Amino acid sequence: MSVLENWKQWEDFLADRLHHAQNEGMSEGAISNLAFQIGDYLANQVEPKNEQERILADLWSVADKQEQQAIANMMVKLISNNG
Repeated sequence: MSVLENWKQWEDFLADRLHHAQNEGMSEGAISNLAFQIGDYLANQVEPKNEQERILADLWSVADKQEQQAIANMMVKLISNNG
């Protein structure tokens, strides 16, 4: 099973990667930019596997670049708070 198929596993996977990046000294700006790139890739290249991913993909598809960056930043904040 892919980590993308289960929202909780996806959250845990992202939290692990986020903490690793922070421990390696990656700046918040770099994390934010990477989150945007990952979000853009997932929205354009990967079929959503659950309801949460479908909602994120739908929001991403109607958002402009600034709003997409805000979505990416909110995902980082969500993962930071829940991980």
